[in-house]
Amino acid sequence: MAITRLTIEEFLALAKEHPVLDVRSPAEFAHARIPGAISLPLFSDEERKVVGTAYKQESQQKAIKLGLDYFGVKMVKMVETVEGIIKSKESEFIRDKNIVLVHCWRGGMRSAGVAWLLDLYGFKVYTLVGGYKAYRNWVLERFEKDYPINMLGGYTGSGKTEVLHTLTKKGENVIDLEALACHRGSAFGNIGQPAQPSQEMFENLLAGELKRITEGPKPDSPIWLEDESQRIGEVNIPTVFFKAMRTKKLYFLDIHFDARLDWIVKGYGKLEKEKLLNAIVRIKKRLGGLETKTAIGHLIENEIKECFAILLLYYDKSYLKSLHGRDNFTELFHKIETDAVDENANATLLLNAVRN
Repeated sequence: MAITRLTIEEFLALAKEHPVLDVRSPAEFAHARIPGAISLPLFSDEERKVVGTAYKQESQQKAIKLGLDYFGVKMVKMVETVEGIIKSKESEFIRDKNIVLVHCWRGGMRSAGVAWLLDLYGFKVYTLVGGYKAYRNWVLERFEKDYPINMLGGYTGSGKTEVLHTLTKKGENVIDLEALACHRGSAFGNIGQPAQPSQEMFENLLAGELKRITEGPKPDSPIWLEDESQRIGEVNIPTVFFKAMRTKKLYFLDIHFDARLDWIVKGYGKLEKEKLLNAIVRIKKRLGGLETKTAIGHLIENEIKECFAILLLYYDKSYLKSLHGRDNFTELFHKIETDAVDENANATLLLNAVRN
């Protein structure tokens, strides 16, 4: 058998049906990876450090000898691990069950070593030319492209995420940026959410979603995105992609303050008071000392609705300023008046507005 080297496009095409084995160190994998990849580290974090130091301070030959020492004792275990991966993933793959895809950081010695072992054992092995670095270049190139996008806007409490989910059920192309970021986009957005991905991983996930849609059944149909700030918690929408978002038509759900307040209280009112308190303190500088003190007072007295009324008014003012700060606002802005925070009714209103 022979090891085949693939371009990034070829590699990702095969990755839909066969396991991707990332042989970088655990720390590299944990920081960011190709979505869906499986960690099969050739070296531990400490071993990688030792080999890298030898390479820089002594010679390539010394580094290779050290690497072989580490690799030799792991060979049987690595083969058995891959056998287990193939067996556990059999139902997901529809072609040759013996194919594996392998990559390291730059398509160098780590992936070559593991590929050699797996090829020797009898697997059909494909490696990625340029490694993970080539994948990252591919990711960044996704954000340079022009996509047909519709922006979904609305003040806080309009149920925009739920509307996006309904649009998905209706067969529309949707990317939920907040779901990718594991954050709901406000000072309260991390409460009850898993840890956010690294910036690099967020970009990888977003690029994967763009690929999914452009290769899906409706590649020319608009992609619905929520009108976000560039920063979502601790991650940022890539600048070039964010600038493009700001040039697209914005369909704004105009829902009465009281309806949105009731929706916010229902969703956030059950959260831990301490976490709500900490979130209010984080926006103290922007909210203002008096309003912060008043909101906290209401929260302590269990006057949840009064507390959130202050916060909602602050977010309304902030979003309104952001709306009018974009170029060609009057041409891009399409207001849709609706009485309730109702994802099904409002999704239908959006689609009707687009058709008209």
